[in-house]
Amino acid sequence: MRRFAVIGLGRFGFYLVKTLFEKGHDVIAIDAKRDIVQEIKDFCSQAVVANATDKDALASLGVPDVDVAIVAIGNPMEASILATLYLKEMGIGHIVVKAKSDDHAKILEKIGATDVVFAEREMAIKLANSLTSRNVMEFLPLAPDYSIMEIAPPKEFIGKTLAEIDLRKKYRIQVIAIKEFVPEKMVMVPGADFVIKDSDMLVVMGANEDLEALQKKKL
Repeated sequence: MRRFAVIGLGRFGFYLVKTLFEKGHDVIAIDAKRDIVQEIKDFCSQAVVANATDKDALASLGVPDVDVAIVAIGNPMEASILATLYLKEMGIGHIVVKAKSDDHAKILEKIGATDVVFAEREMAIKLANSLTSRNVMEFLPLAPDYSIMEIAPPKEFIGKTLAEIDLRKKYRIQVIAIKEFVPEKMVMVPGADFVIKDSDMLVVMGANEDLEALQKKKL
């Protein structure tokens, strides 16, 4: 079990708190609005009304002792910047901050944010890829030009081994895992002799253009 502090309980922060708590972690939920704090109290370890720009208040809540602090403040931007600065000064090793713009992200990184996320942008990219790629179930951008995808195998793959389809040679794509549903298990770094079933999902990694070519090509 890890200890988290989530500061800012908008939609992103609220569901983050709820999910972390449901996974068995200790979560402190913090927001300046009493009604939101009241709403989240049954879905976290501790729900507190506090101002994120009050360093003493954050310290008194035990925030310096958490493993990860997440700043999910929407507005104003200055509040997320100050909260991030204070968390860094408290010595918290892992600080995740939701950014509103590229300039906002640059400031956050300069003052000590470990990770900066663009929640709406990343969800939009994931949704767009899932809507426009018929057989792609999950999409995870790694870098501007590379991604990990979870893909349903084309019918031409069924009954063949990974060696036979040879994605690495033909498409410059690496199969890093296979999610089996019958029986349900995850096979990490499957061997070349793994035989693909119609119930399997392939977890593949490669350049975006190669992944797109695989999706479109009739094999």
